[in-house]
Amino acid sequence: MAGKTIAVPDIGGFEGVPVIEVLVAAGDRVEAEQPLIVLESDKSTMEIPAPEAGTIEALQCKVGDTVSEGSPICTLAPEAGDAPAPASEAPAAEPEPAPQPEPEPESEAEPEPASASSPEPAPAQSTETVRVPDIGDFTDVPVIEVLIADGDTVEADQPIIVLESDKSTMEVPAPQAGTVGSVALKQGDKVSQGDVICELTVAGAAQPAPAQTPEPQPQSEPQPGPQAAQDEAPAAQTGDTGSAAQGPRMQPQSDGQLIPHASPAVRRFARELGVDLATVTGSGAKGRIVREDVQKHVKQALSQAPQAAASAGGGGLPAQPEVDFSRFGAVEEHELPRIRRISAQNLHRNWLLVPHVTQTDDADITDLEAFRKAESTAERKLTLLPFVIKAVGAALAAFPDFNSSLSADGQRLIRKQYCHVGFAADTPNGLLVPVVRDVWSKPVSVLAAECGALAAKARDGKLKPDEMQGGCFSISSLGGIGGSHFTPIVNAPEVAILGVSKASMQPVWDGEQFRPRLMCPLSLSYDHRVIDGAAAARFIVHVKNLLEDMRRIVL
Repeated sequence: MAGKTIAVPDIGGFEGVPVIEVLVAAGDRVEAEQPLIVLESDKSTMEIPAPEAGTIEALQCKVGDTVSEGSPICTLAPEAGDAPAPASEAPAAEPEPAPQPEPEPESEAEPEPASASSPEPAPAQSTETVRVPDIGDFTDVPVIEVLIADGDTVEADQPIIVLESDKSTMEVPAPQAGTVGSVALKQGDKVSQGDVICELTVAGAAQPAPAQTPEPQPQSEPQPGPQAAQDEAPAAQTGDTGSAAQGPRMQPQSDGQLIPHASPAVRRFARELGVDLATVTGSGAKGRIVREDVQKHVKQALSQAPQAAASAGGGGLPAQPEVDFSRFGAVEEHELPRIRRISAQNLHRNWLLVPHVTQTDDADITDLEAFRKAESTAERKLTLLPFVIKAVGAALAAFPDFNSSLSADGQRLIRKQYCHVGFAADTPNGLLVPVVRDVWSKPVSVLAAECGALAAKARDGKLKPDEMQGGCFSISSLGGIGGSHFTPIVNAPEVAILGVSKASMQPVWDGEQFRPRLMCPLSLSYDHRVIDGAAAARFIVHVKNLLEDMRRIVL
């Protein structure tokens, strides 16, 4: 089916209107009323919609072009179900031309005759009612911004409210300079032509306003020509700093804040995402904010949130300051491995959200170590870890609050009827915590085999996600490295973690004399919202007693 040329519809008599956004590309499929391009006159932005559904065959305009009524936009191949129009009639064959709001042109309408006319005597002050001007065929147009308040002083052509129809935003300007009173509108109201906006007290002589405004309006002083008004606009937008505006072009509100420049579709898109357009830098023509700018802003915010959480102190504390260490000497910069970055975020969150307390004790593992060495063979290598896991499993059965998690709202305790224990594995890329499942039902020999297999997979980077999930309790063992007691961080949503340090021979009084015993330091960190100090002391003593005599596990 031959494509039809889509042309610019009636845009209120404006000529040479700039194209500030092209929203489609060749090959795109569009729906009826889907915006194709965005135009911007001095007073409004207008989205030109597709008259029907179809596929874009070719574009005939680009950003920066100027168009008028009848200018070609693109060639559209209608969908099979649509009634085709002859190609020769395409420029005039808009089946449903969307009416576009006509921006208020009074500031550009014959300013010279107004300045040339002689002022007539008038009272020192006069009060005029400012009404909604001609906005085309639109009615009940929402007021999305009210830029004035009672008592504000406004200049001629300064925006006082912003309206938004389905296809355009319109700034309604003050007809002349004066003082605002009795503002009759608020954000969210719906207005039509002739509705009262406010009262405007004008000082000095008065003249009828240009004929194209909805009603006669006094003229307090000669108005600048269109070019002069355009030349003064940048100064008004930058305030009184005198510097050129950077980022999105904006208009000043009565409270000194700035209104970002964006199309209706972009404004709606930003509102749906909860984005304040004042924080977005525009990349479009004249600093205009386009949809891609909002998307980029959201992506940056999402990517910065974890970084801020990792670097900030949390709870309203300031972020860690940037320091240029190269000022003090030579430095090297290395990218943190992905696993370490993820671990840092989780550890930081747990440290901030979980009220930690650490209880310590020492277990006499002299007899356990002798038994471990006697039972360890080349085929069955036994380490201390599976014995600790088995002892912890028995303690979790005896103290079920340690085998639980706090609900997200902090109102319920969820006790688990299974026992899966995770252990920290040190890998070249960072800390991983594989999980050994069903500890209650497995003997130490099976636990030892599974620990060895999981540790090897962790070092090789072959752990599956489900092999690191579902833990009820964690163990962090530094026995192969050294050190004594430490404070392990609770691996939420678990409520406790046991740290195991390197065992050492120490003199222990047995009631008659000091004897050399192999003592293993234990460090139990717990969530004080769930577990109190007495329960923690009983738990660690229970683990200690089991390690000192593993026969107690069978009782």
